[in-house]
Amino acid sequence: MSTPELPPTLVLIGPMAAGKTSVGRRAARLLEVPFIDTDKRIAAVHGPIPEIFATRGEEHFRELERLAVAEAVGEGGVISLGGGAVTDAGTRELLAQHPTVFLTVTEDAVSHRIRGAGRPLLAGEEDPVKRWRTIFEKRRHWYEEVADLTVDTSRRPMRMLAEEIVAWRKEQS
Repeated sequence: MSTPELPPTLVLIGPMAAGKTSVGRRAARLLEVPFIDTDKRIAAVHGPIPEIFATRGEEHFRELERLAVAEAVGEGGVISLGGGAVTDAGTRELLAQHPTVFLTVTEDAVSHRIRGAGRPLLAGEEDPVKRWRTIFEKRRHWYEEVADLTVDTSRRPMRMLAEEIVAWRKEQS
């Protein structure tokens, strides 16, 4: 959506390590709109996400996330959501009103991206890729439910992916 006062909105969803932030920053530059990473917004106000999970629990984090997503889409621009944002029915309902791109990635590609990352749902896992796969499969139908476009980020440069997504978004206007 876009109004004379607000920039066009483009929402990026997908599993951990799909490239939402990397593609999102590039897409925002190409569209000349703000880039909003809802996880970074939450962390800036409430502290590190792993700490929120540890001290307040996932349910509390999801509530903060729901509010951050609603605020971000109200502002417009390119918005990168955390991998679990789609688990909330209210968030999915909100996303149905905005152009949403599902960034998917293969297990092989993601294995190189998740090493050493501060991802609370993978913390302490002996096999983080196996845990990633389980989480992705659990959420996949929600990503597909709200997506207007699906793009695989596994093997193409993020710049090319951003250009493709921006071209698609401009067609939606």
